[in-house]
This record gives sequence, structure tokens and C-alpha cells, in this order.
Amino acid sequence: MLAIVGTVPDDSFPLVSGEVRLKGDTLEIQGLDVAVNRGTPALVAAVLKACEVLDDCEVTGFLVGDIGLGKGSRRLYSHLVEHLPAMAIHTLAFHYLQPDVDWHNRIVFAVEAMAKKPLMIADAGFMYAAKMSGQAGFYDLFTPDAGELAFLADETAPHPFYTRGFILHDENRAEDLIQRAYLHNNGATHLLVKGKIDHVANGAGILSTVDFPAVEAMEAMGGTGDTLTGIVTALVASGMAIPLAAEIAAKTNRLAGFYANPTPASSIVEVIHQIPRALTEVLAAIPHAFDKPTP
Repeated sequence: MLAIVGTVPDDSFPLVSGEVRLKGDTLEIQGLDVAVNRGTPALVAAVLKACEVLDDCEVTGFLVGDIGLGKGSRRLYSHLVEHLPAMAIHTLAFHYLQPDVDWHNRIVFAVEAMAKKPLMIADAGFMYAAKMSGQAGFYDLFTPDAGELAFLADETAPHPFYTRGFILHDENRAEDLIQRAYLHNNGATHLLVKGKIDHVANGAGILSTVDFPAVEAMEAMGGTGDTLTGIVTALVASGMAIPLAAEIAAKTNRLAGFYANPTPASSIVEVIHQIPRALTEVLAAIPHAFDKPTP
């Protein structure tokens, strides 16, 4: 099972778990509709569109409404702590949740109680909690943007808002910031750093970069980082090695943006609908992509 954990920006949205489907521009889970704009819904929609190209890709969502006050996040943390130990999940991706170190650590204990530890992916608020807890090494992949990479590189910052000024959010310093993040044990086994240039890295350094095609309008769109995390999640869940999956995801996200031909007023949904075309094209250029086992 591929499972995704996150929030919906609607306080009235209940805690739900179950298979997620995409119908047009709307997610459906447990008989409820969720609009796809940005955030976790955009991530889930990107996973589902990538799954149209990949085989055996049923997606389970754990979603709750939270507008940033944390009430919904805490309910979802509690639900996961209770239910994860008995579940069989091969890939578990965490996204927007209010960072909470205590609840994060309870999640780690719940995962350790599972019969087999899933591949662990974290982004956004849950990635902050993973770093703050000192347990970044528990994860297989983080997907930070440039500002979040600076946060990972600052061993003292409790939140990206408090990243010290001398650790600049400068993409030209990505290599230095990646090294600093690993020096202080704040990097997952792999990093996919999103930006004008996407970087795939691990503790040994930068493994690959992707900077083409460059679609200027995508920089002004919300949700393009969420779709990139979604695509790499689907590829990792398919069994592809993480470094290659990250590189293919970065190429696919950019190509989907190119085919969507967006303007600054465009919706992320327009990019999401181009993911199958883009992913098919990228995979066609790498015929043995699935021959490489996940390390």
C-alpha cells in the first residue's frame, strides 16, 4: 500500500482514511470531494496521475481538515499512532501537518512497531518536525525547497522562520547547504531539493541536477513543489531506486509544466493533467529505469 498523510485547508473537513481517486479536477475519498488546488490535495492528485503510467499503484489517503491551528493535525497524529502498527504499507509519505515533535516521535514509535518499516518520505510541516526531533535519518527522502534546505542546514533553527541570516536561501549555495545539513545529521538518506535547478543528493554530495525545461510561469504558481513530491512518491512506490526516481520526477514535473503552457493565473491542475504525457516521455528515454533495485 502507498499511503499519503496530510491536511486539507478546511476546518470542517473530517478525518478520513481510505482509497483516493481523482475524478476530473476533484479528489474523492470516503464519499467526500476535495478540490485540487495546492498542498496535500495537489500532491495526491500528482501521485494518481503518475499512477496512470505505473502499474499496481492503489493510493490510500489519511486526510483531515486543518487551517494551521493544529487541532486537525493532532487528531490525525493520534489516529496514525493507533492504527499504523497493524497496517501493511510499503511507502508512507507525510506532507502538511502542524509540526509537533512529541507527536512526530510517537509516529516514529508506531512505524517501528509495524511488521516491516515502509519507505519513509517527508515534506513540508512533517519534515520540519522530523528535523526538529533530530530523527531525519529515520527517513529515506526529504523534498525541501531552497528555503527549507537552509532550515535543514541550520542546526539551531526550530522552524524555517528562524533560519539564521548567514545561512542564505541562495540556490547557488545548494551544495554547501546540503553538506551542512548532513554534517549536522539533518538530512534524510536522500534529498530532492526543488528550485530553479533541482538537486538530487545524499550524504556523499550532489548526485544529479535537473534544470530543463525551465518554465518561467511555474515559478509564480502555487503547488509545483507539491506535484514534484507526488511524482517522486509514485515512482519510489513503484520500486524505482530513489536517486533515479528523484531525477525522473524532476524532469517529469518540468515537462508537465512545459506542456501545460501556464500563465501566472493558471491552476496547478493544468500541470497535473499533463503528468502522464510527460512521465511517459521521460521514461521512454530510460528503458531500464525499473531494472535498478531500490537500495
